[in-house]
Amino acid sequence: MKRLLAVLGPTATGKSALGLRLAERYDGEIVNCDSTAVYRGFDIGTDKVLPADRRGIPHHLIDIVDPTEEYTAAQFARDAAAAVRAIHARGKMPILVGGTGFYFRALTRGLFPGPGADAALRARLNAIAARRGVTRLHRMLQRVDPASAQRVQPRDLKRIVRALEVYVLTGKPLTAHFADTEAPLPDVGVIAVALRLPAAQISERVTRRVDEQFARGLLEEMRTLLARGVPETARPFGGLVYRQALEYLHGVRGEAETRALIAQENRRYARRQLIWFRKEPNLTWFDGPGDAPSTIAAVTRFIDERLLQASL
Repeated sequence: MKRLLAVLGPTATGKSALGLRLAERYDGEIVNCDSTAVYRGFDIGTDKVLPADRRGIPHHLIDIVDPTEEYTAAQFARDAAAAVRAIHARGKMPILVGGTGFYFRALTRGLFPGPGADAALRARLNAIAARRGVTRLHRMLQRVDPASAQRVQPRDLKRIVRALEVYVLTGKPLTAHFADTEAPLPDVGVIAVALRLPAAQISERVTRRVDEQFARGLLEEMRTLLARGVPETARPFGGLVYRQALEYLHGVRGEAETRALIAQENRRYARRQLIWFRKEPNLTWFDGPGDAPSTIAAVTRFIDERLLQASL
């Protein structure tokens, strides 16, 4: 059976660094599993690994979508499955790296087809959001589908509307349909590791990263995107870092307050990611940042053992 390695976990745990080391050790190619890194032009706030820092290792599913396009978990599952098979065909090891748990689930466990869009229902839900705010819809989702409410950010209107739509049309929460799905890679064995850090260490790393993002030119990147005609309503502008920085550009708060808010929202996001991944079966957890030699050594020992067992 062919294998797929996966490096998962909350934000700021060093997944990219570990993914690069594993790619070097196992002659691999990296497949992105981050829902924001698929968008072109949004580089600094998504913390993409720069081409110059990729050590010649191919990276897939990065910069594949224009900011105004929609890109769903179902599309990701299809694209990632195709990338994994192409990597196998080249005799290489695919290594999935990222923190979007829903993308990982879509690829490894599948998504149910779901009911088609209901224009009238969506219009009613969007009207509620316009009148009472997106957070009102998110609270509705918390009542009927707590699992989806945990993974969807409180201001991600489109995903909230879709989850509520599925519940209203089928009578079951979105997550309850997962058992009726078929995995896109049924013939591929997944060896998945996940990283976790104490909250204080996550906080320290997140704060440092936010400062680095501003120093690298986050605001200049955003001004360039806006000048090119990317609308503020584009999905990546509604994500972490960009949403708060956009408010800063509009004078909502000062730079120091904006940096602190971004760090705070990242800490909250890390907690939600941790909750999500804890519910994923067959993950092996490692305590320590992915860029630490001790973590790299522990993970490679584990993978070596799993690969040896599979070959016997």
